[in-house]
Amino acid sequence: MTSMPPICIAVLAHNEEARIATCLNSLPLNDASVAIHVIVNGSTDATAAIAGGVAAAARNVRVHIYREGGKARSWNRFLFDELDRFHESHIFIDGDAEITPGSIEALRKALKQKPQANAASGLPMNGRKKDYYQQVMRREHGLFGDLYALRGDFLKRMKTDGIRLPDDVIGEDGLICAMAKTDLAAESNWNDYRVAVCEGAGFYCAPVSTLSPQSWRMQYRRMVNYSVRHYQNAMISRIMRDTGPKGLPRLLSDIYRRELPGMEPRGHPQLFWFDRLALKRMARAVEPG
Repeated sequence: MTSMPPICIAVLAHNEEARIATCLNSLPLNDASVAIHVIVNGSTDATAAIAGGVAAAARNVRVHIYREGGKARSWNRFLFDELDRFHESHIFIDGDAEITPGSIEALRKALKQKPQANAASGLPMNGRKKDYYQQVMRREHGLFGDLYALRGDFLKRMKTDGIRLPDDVIGEDGLICAMAKTDLAAESNWNDYRVAVCEGAGFYCAPVSTLSPQSWRMQYRRMVNYSVRHYQNAMISRIMRDTGPKGLPRLLSDIYRRELPGMEPRGHPQLFWFDRLALKRMARAVEPG
């Protein structure tokens, strides 16, 4: 059996042609101790071509192209369907994030130094609320999907137990954080210290322009997705309190018919409209035909 690098980086990218080169160039290209996989999923732009250009010049980069989109679906497919064995550390990065120097090694060291931790998370380094988010992460041992690491043994146990993310879950980072804290058990086994916040790891997000119509459209879609995530989280929480992650369905939409009755938009004026749209979208997912 050939030896494998101790670190595997998975970059999940959907229509990120504007940022993917910046993202990849912030990673340790041509480092033999790191295997970089770019997971281009459901993209209709030049993301795959740009990533392919980087891969052609770097010996440790491989591009995977999935026609079907969905971050959680692609996460499952890469880890549990394509990989035949796991690395010591697996690091996950969003395709629009730029990683601060030293982040990869810092995440690896955080997992080595804290053997009780299943995950290590990087900190946001820009945005007007970055200080607030950093404080919350440190206090609650949080995890952002833009940059985090999982122990290879943790992923191996997930695969052995048949645990996958629901393919249609929105905001997979919250579920991954919960599974790390419960050590793949029910919520009663919760321990915040199973997620280590790594001070030496950070990421920059794509800046948002309040003057750009495209940014406003993106924010509108994001708000609807946040509302879908709110209702999905309520469903997931009930499962995590009961059976733990082994009880998660392959698709959350499979339990919508059971779970949606009784769910109503929240009364907050900034949330009510987006909640209504989210509930309509979720109801359409279970309509016949």
